[in-house]
Amino acid sequence: MNARTDQVLIEKLNSLAPQQRAEVEDFVDFLKARRERDRDDAARRLGEAFAKLDALNPPPVSPQDVQAEIEAGPRRTPCSRCGSSLTRIRSSPV
Repeated sequence: MNARTDQVLIEKLNSLAPQQRAEVEDFVDFLKARRERDRDDAARRLGEAFAKLDALNPPPVSPQDVQAEIEAGPRRTPCSRCGSSLTRIRSSPV
């Protein structure tokens, strides 16, 4: 938001009755709580994903492995269902 938009919003808030301003404040609190909950849920899911990856105990990826993947780039393969050409990421041999 910019200063003009902020000022318009403040003017609109000032035009409301006290009870309506209280409702707006409650709604803002709800939006903040939802954002925090969503952030916390995302952090929890990320932590779970890292734990699953760590449990796999994969070998470290060397800079040479990364460079080889970059140089290989995406490859185009036909779709098994419709035959159209799709871009797929090359998978590293396990």
